[in-house]
Amino acid sequence: MSTNSTSTTRTASAHHTVTRADLADAVHRRIGLSRAESGEFVEAVLSEIFNAIVSGDDVKLSSFGSFHIRSKGERVGRNPKTGASAPITARRVVMFKASNVLRARINGQRAIED
Repeated sequence: MSTNSTSTTRTASAHHTVTRADLADAVHRRIGLSRAESGEFVEAVLSEIFNAIVSGDDVKLSSFGSFHIRSKGERVGRNPKTGASAPITARRVVMFKASNVLRARINGQRAIED
């Protein structure tokens, strides 16, 4: 068992990266599925989100946030070390916008659920 916990009583200075295993463990503890089923559940949810984003669909998770694809055009950038200009090719990037509920919680406030 991992010594890392996903406790909600963390202080602002405590940092922890939540992994798939942590999510599966939380599902196991809260819902009571077996560890294998919990892992499969987490993988299925993440796979659905991943596939939706890759196909260009927006993903909105109420009270959490939304993911969408943004197209960025080609532009000229600069190497910060040498100052030499270099072309940056056009690409698509994933954008995340936190919900008002999540932003409020991060800032220690209470928000009305959306």
